[in-house]
Amino acid sequence: MLPKKIIPLSLFLCLLTSLTACSGSPGLADRFAANPALKPNSDQNTPTQPPAVSGNPSDAIPIQIPRYSNATLLPSEQQITPEQGTTRWTSPDNVNAVESFYQEQFQSNGWQILQPFTPGEPENAIIARQEGLQVRVTLLPSPSATEFTIDYQQESVAVESPTTNSTSPTPVEFSDSNSIAEPLRQPIADLASLGILTPSPPASDRFNPSATLTRREYAKWLVSANNTLHENALGKQIRLGTKDAKPAFRDVPTNDPDFAVIQGLAEAGLIPSALTGDTSAALFRPDALLTREALIEWKVPLDTRKGLPTATLDSIKETWGFQDNAKIDPKSFRALYADFQNGDQANIRRVFGYTTLFQPKKPVTRAEAATALWYFGYQGDGISAHDVLQGQNSQNLSQN
Repeated sequence: MLPKKIIPLSLFLCLLTSLTACSGSPGLADRFAANPALKPNSDQNTPTQPPAVSGNPSDAIPIQIPRYSNATLLPSEQQITPEQGTTRWTSPDNVNAVESFYQEQFQSNGWQILQPFTPGEPENAIIARQEGLQVRVTLLPSPSATEFTIDYQQESVAVESPTTNSTSPTPVEFSDSNSIAEPLRQPIADLASLGILTPSPPASDRFNPSATLTRREYAKWLVSANNTLHENALGKQIRLGTKDAKPAFRDVPTNDPDFAVIQGLAEAGLIPSALTGDTSAALFRPDALLTREALIEWKVPLDTRKGLPTATLDSIKETWGFQDNAKIDPKSFRALYADFQNGDQANIRRVFGYTTLFQPKKPVTRAEAATALWYFGYQGDGISAHDVLQGQNSQNLSQN
């Protein structure tokens, strides 16, 4: 047996021999070579950029948002930051358990609930706000496990509403125009050229035509489209609400980034509110998804420019003849009946084509909402985004 004190020296000589023998092998030599990517300790202690968020996407989600403990975050290609994000979760628990958890958490922890859960609606979601952070939890239909999304956004990065009466909209060109269905492609291109439409997500160059949009977003598009197409007809423009006005809706206070637009629509009587005598419309639900019947109900009065005709369920059956007439909110009957009288320029015909199903509670896509705004008018007397573009082009040619 060798003495213990000789073993370390023997190992050292063996290792040195191996390294010398393999000096021609770049693979082994590289393993022991200094890493040029490494910096001295002094440099590592003074980074030039702030440290990135942990590799776990859930680490970026604000800690004040309640988390259901028995839920798993699903993978997503969407970017999640501390300022905003859309996350999707799954849980083996009953949907009622998830709903009760978030309802209780928001109520007991100082959140302002802008919209409670509405079971039975196409979008069962709760919207709450706390210290500038707005959160929407949406329960999704699923045959097995419970799935839900959590959308959040700091109000400091919220997209400001367009000041449609004071600045000129900025034309945009979307990178995904080819993904828009052919019948809707040109109307959307016209509106984009007029700067009426906004990208999705906001900081991108994409239109995302198949995505849904909120009532808040449609309200902004509606006001912008109407005022842009009627730029030379002040009597047809929608005036924005002012900060000293009493809010028409409890969930759209004066500090809401889109208060001016939504308040303006309410004061013009274009959307149901207490101002129109609808005591059940105390909430606007700005971040709920826009439905087909809401699209028609808000848009048609800007086509007719006069009081809507009296209409009943029988009126809708005799005109449109939808198979799902019974599912339509009676508040929409008058707008639907007037829209039918608009012939080929009816919003339903232009947006949805021929259909025997209205699906009134179905969320509207961005492409569908935009197409409805391409034309304003009634029974042959109207104006389109294409007309406005032609007028602008003719004016530019005459100036040159």
